[in-house]
Amino acid sequence: MLRTVRLSVIDEIDNALSYYRTTFLRQLPRVYAELEQALPGQTVASFFRMGHWIGGDRDGNPNVSAATLATAFERQAEVALRFYLAEVHELGAELSLSQLLAGVSDELAVLADRSPDRNPHRVDEAYRRALIGIYARLAATLHTFTGTEALRHAVEPQAAYASAEAFLADLRVIEASLCSHHAQALVAPRLAPLIRAVQVFGFHLATIDLRQSSDRHAAVVAELLRVARLHSDYLALDEDGRREILLALLNDARSLRVVDHGYTQSTVDELAVFETARDALACYGRDAIRHSIISHTEEVSDLLELMLLLKETGLLQGTLADTARSSLIIVPLFETIADLRRAVGIMREFLALPGVLDTVLRSGGEQEVMLGYSDSNKDGGFFTSNWELYRAETELVALFAALRKKGLVLRLFHGRGGTVGRGGGPNFEAILAQPPGTVNGQLRVTEQGEVISSKYAHPDIGRRNLETLVAATLEASLLHARPGEESPIPETFLQAAAELSGDDHEEREAT
Repeated sequence: MLRTVRLSVIDEIDNALSYYRTTFLRQLPRVYAELEQALPGQTVASFFRMGHWIGGDRDGNPNVSAATLATAFERQAEVALRFYLAEVHELGAELSLSQLLAGVSDELAVLADRSPDRNPHRVDEAYRRALIGIYARLAATLHTFTGTEALRHAVEPQAAYASAEAFLADLRVIEASLCSHHAQALVAPRLAPLIRAVQVFGFHLATIDLRQSSDRHAAVVAELLRVARLHSDYLALDEDGRREILLALLNDARSLRVVDHGYTQSTVDELAVFETARDALACYGRDAIRHSIISHTEEVSDLLELMLLLKETGLLQGTLADTARSSLIIVPLFETIADLRRAVGIMREFLALPGVLDTVLRSGGEQEVMLGYSDSNKDGGFFTSNWELYRAETELVALFAALRKKGLVLRLFHGRGGTVGRGGGPNFEAILAQPPGTVNGQLRVTEQGEVISSKYAHPDIGRRNLETLVAATLEASLLHARPGEESPIPETFLQAAAELSGDDHEEREAT
């Protein structure tokens, strides 16, 4: 099909959100329900997170800005809240129990009495009155976040929910009252899936990642330093020089920015994205945005530059030498064969810098590393790419195994999917093929745009693919060797793979 108008970032956001409406909001709670049925008596935590970088990925897309990021958050909140409003309305129709026939808990009675519903025909229907009050608060929350209105306004406006947790607490009151009055059967059809949806999607719907190239971060830092008259040509410094000045600034509580100075538009735009992320965290909650990815990570200074930009925009508080805490996880992306070979060295040196490890631990103890499949395939060919990815993963896991006792956890982010040339293929086999000990209960994986429709446009097929991801992660975690245990991979295989990769790479470079 030929389009007469070029697609925009907003079009891409709306297209991605369509899969949440058709599949994820309903099917992911069903996956959890199936797990709970398979594990009777066991509580299954909400471990499966949805995320993307549509609206936050500036690497290679000049049309992504602070405005598109803000729009992405707003539209995601609208999708989540309108889904909750529809489900709460249906619950109100289904939970028509009369207190003349069935009692309610004291907490539910209080919740019902707080409802603005004063219809005399519902005076004995505590569940309905409570749900009408919940609906009114959700409607107010929708208006606060998006400026739009709910479809129904049966009662006067109420105070918006301050957080998804407050909404969840009200649903829990309804659940507890039903269960304590022999009405557990009424929980499973709609209330339980709604509770799980709120746990998973909150008011933010999905985590949005930031992503930008390391050279753009460096350019912003260079301008900040030049205007502040701290260094006239930061980009001309060698790696040691960059590290020295960056560490000094990260241990200085003062801001670099000069008030009312006319910075270049590119610097203003870049800082505005981080400021929008800061505001989104305050508005939508901690899970609205968790990661900032550095494309083309080649040196330790690339990570320090991002840390400095987070500090300048209020996303990193304190100093490295004292109480620094970051609101975002700094994620290096190693893409080429050379970058993959340097990955473990860069992470070792980064975490060994004074104050860095303590900062990561204070910030939640999670360190994510993203591995690029597409560029490494283009750089080294299919076999060498997979071998270098294998080596990088095992070396990173060995490095972080020594730090695990301090509370640091590694999560690998696999930038794969789509065609074979981009690391694509069946997810189940791909996850099971990861080196022993590298999955370890968690991983992140991308689904490229060209396959999303085939996998998730139909609800049942979408649920099947979600189940596949969960099953493969569980199997890879439970059946493979743990970090520190002897690898089941024969040494002769590893030697042969290294030789084949070397020969293949040399031949490609010769041609």
